[in-house]
Amino acid sequence: MVLAGKPGRDDPLAHVTAPPPDETEEQRQVRLMEEAEAQRVSDAIDYDIQQEKAANFRGDIIKVLLLGQSESGKSTTLKNFQLLNSPKAFKAERASWRAVVLLNVVRSIRTILEAMSDFHDAQNSPTLSPSRPTTSPSSSVSSSGSFLRLSPEHLKLKLRLLPLLQVEESLIRKLTPPGSPEFESTHLSQITNLPSPFASQNVKGKEIAVNSQFAWKGVFSKVVSSTRDSFDSAELVDWEDPNDPGRIIHACSEDMIKLWKDPTIQKILRLQQIRLEDMGGFFLDDLERVTSPRYIPTNDDILRARLKTLGVSEHRFKFKEGFGGTITREWRVYDVGGQRSLRAAWAPYFDDVNCILFLAPISAFDQVLEEDPTVNRLEDSVLLWKSIVSNKLLAATNIVLFLNKTDILKQKLQAGIKFADHLVSYGDRPNDFESTSYYLRKKFAQIQKDKSPQRRGFFCHMTTVTDPKATSMILIEVQDTVVRKNLAQSHLVS
Repeated sequence: MVLAGKPGRDDPLAHVTAPPPDETEEQRQVRLMEEAEAQRVSDAIDYDIQQEKAANFRGDIIKVLLLGQSESGKSTTLKNFQLLNSPKAFKAERASWRAVVLLNVVRSIRTILEAMSDFHDAQNSPTLSPSRPTTSPSSSVSSSGSFLRLSPEHLKLKLRLLPLLQVEESLIRKLTPPGSPEFESTHLSQITNLPSPFASQNVKGKEIAVNSQFAWKGVFSKVVSSTRDSFDSAELVDWEDPNDPGRIIHACSEDMIKLWKDPTIQKILRLQQIRLEDMGGFFLDDLERVTSPRYIPTNDDILRARLKTLGVSEHRFKFKEGFGGTITREWRVYDVGGQRSLRAAWAPYFDDVNCILFLAPISAFDQVLEEDPTVNRLEDSVLLWKSIVSNKLLAATNIVLFLNKTDILKQKLQAGIKFADHLVSYGDRPNDFESTSYYLRKKFAQIQKDKSPQRRGFFCHMTTVTDPKATSMILIEVQDTVVRKNLAQSHLVS
């Protein structure tokens, strides 16, 4: 029998919770204070959980979900939300995004160096020589490129730029800690003992990916006192750091500019159908500025910077509603992974989401999925849109469609890339932006009308989310739409 209030032998926690037999009065007081603090923390956590549940029940929290395939612009849209609602926090991240911009620059240069190696290999291949042209689009030499030659100056240029690959390796190590799945999947082999400046070492790296749970933004920033109301973004960078990647990148600046502007290199890229200007994180037209010794990224730079994220990213901010902003409501915006393997993680967020922003990158009409080269990216967006609007869990949810990357679509069409060659149903319609954008808007609208469980309005915007001014106006409109519907459901407005 165990008496109440006295731990007995049958109590498995008795030896853990019982005070030490030789405890002094001073030790007892310390122990009681620690136990009281632990209880206070536990109670606070319980209270926060109860408050969150109550807020969800009352509708005090607005949840917005960003959906779309990989590289559709979800992360950039999240940055726009941050810029619009948390500008001070956005400013504090400039040093971290500086490192990402520099990484984007180096990755673009690596792509060019790899293209040069491929071209050189094809020139010297017994089966692919300039005198034996090929029609293969992936080949480095074609009937129109058989006269091209890489000169000794190109060779020297590539040699001088090889240190950038070590800078890339250093940045990747900071973004993806050793031992993490992201490190293993994106780690680049050490490049040493190159027998020839044009030798292909099979070191083409995959796109860099960071886990959303890893606090990578703190890796590159100096600590600035949180008590200060304002600070200069330049203060966040340790300019005296001898390992700062900006030092080597600045030293290679002139050679990078020369490489990018070289007519032969431009022809080689066109032959290999490489359009760096259409890819995320393109800064080669701004090399002089972004490689300057004390470069700090602008808001536009941060929006254009490309860093693939794995997992779910969440951004919270307060939004004032009502007449005169008398009501303050918390908004939570979730950016979830768009790769096929990660889409199963979307479902748990469908239950109580207030609004979905679905991004379809319409410039990808001539591209295929990285995960499945047999699937056209635009067609994948169409099928994904169909699955979202037909989902019964989302029948009463606001869904806003962003037909995104209109700037790149315009560039491709003006360059002569035929929309109908990749989307047969487009037929013989004009190959211009007005016609293609009208066709796509109508196509997505018809799918929503046919597949939605119940009637809903069609909210669609043609967007370039790297344009902060235009995007902020659209997001303000989206926020207003969500607020009005939320108030209507609360019977506060008709």
